[in-house]
Amino acid sequence: MNTPVALIIFKRPDTTARVFAEIARAKPPKLFLIADGPRPDRPGEAEKCAAVRAIVERVDWKCEVFRNYSDVNLGCGRRPATGIGWALEDVDEAIILEDDCVPHPTFFRFCEELLEMYRNDERVMHIGGADFQFGHKRGPFSYFFSRHNVCFGGWATWRRAWKHHDIGIKLWPELRNTAWLLDILGDPRAGEYWRRIFDRAYAGRGNVDYWDYQWNFACWAQNALALLPNTNLISNIGFGEGATHTRYANGPFGNIPSHEMVFPLQHPSCLVRGKEADQCFIEQYIPRNGPSVYRRFRSRISAVITKFTQKPGVHPFTIDP
Repeated sequence: MNTPVALIIFKRPDTTARVFAEIARAKPPKLFLIADGPRPDRPGEAEKCAAVRAIVERVDWKCEVFRNYSDVNLGCGRRPATGIGWALEDVDEAIILEDDCVPHPTFFRFCEELLEMYRNDERVMHIGGADFQFGHKRGPFSYFFSRHNVCFGGWATWRRAWKHHDIGIKLWPELRNTAWLLDILGDPRAGEYWRRIFDRAYAGRGNVDYWDYQWNFACWAQNALALLPNTNLISNIGFGEGATHTRYANGPFGNIPSHEMVFPLQHPSCLVRGKEADQCFIEQYIPRNGPSVYRRFRSRISAVITKFTQKPGVHPFTIDP
């Protein structure tokens, strides 16, 4: 393996150990460790953060290790965003993992081959490891093209793509009142769902508890596509107690088994978005009737508080859109 790996960690020793074991098995030549700091009002969190950092120090293969450990808590938005940017200042491309997403061993080769194949193709900005098609195989190929750059803890990208990421999405006012989202997604319900998310991200100006929605925005603003595997290569084991966003242990996207990717890869003959696959993802991911009145009210209140009172790194609410 020749591709660098970036690992985002925080306070979950049990899941981190499983993810790190797969990284050690792959033996990347460069490892970027991105750690958030503990929150002072959470008893025992500093000890958990220390335990996690001790686990990832167990590098027993030939590897350059780079550390970006924050002493303060930057949160679920700024910490990953700044950490990924830091790693991609040093290398042109990287595989990115989070501390609760266990990759199948073939995930690394899948990413590495496609990073090379599409390195200079600016139509592609994202290589995903998760397959949320729930048993539907999209064509005879190893992967398909999608508008939905599913991160979900295991993915890869290039510096030339990540340069467009902006956690404050300053381009949003220019696009908000156009047909842009409908043109991108082809679904009015999905367009309204994402409009609310981008409203909140823009109102927060970077002080929000997510970064991956802004990554969607960056890819869509560049009219770019993602590559998603026809075989699930990532299993998110972080659902349930202790999670920040994925608190529901029985959620449809948690603990999906990973499977082996077959090589050599079978490449699609055309670089065309898979509309059926994208619509399937929308049906699974976006609530059919939209958020409840209560959740819409909470979201609006959160946006106001974020805009006027929130200090960097402090998140008054954790709200799923």
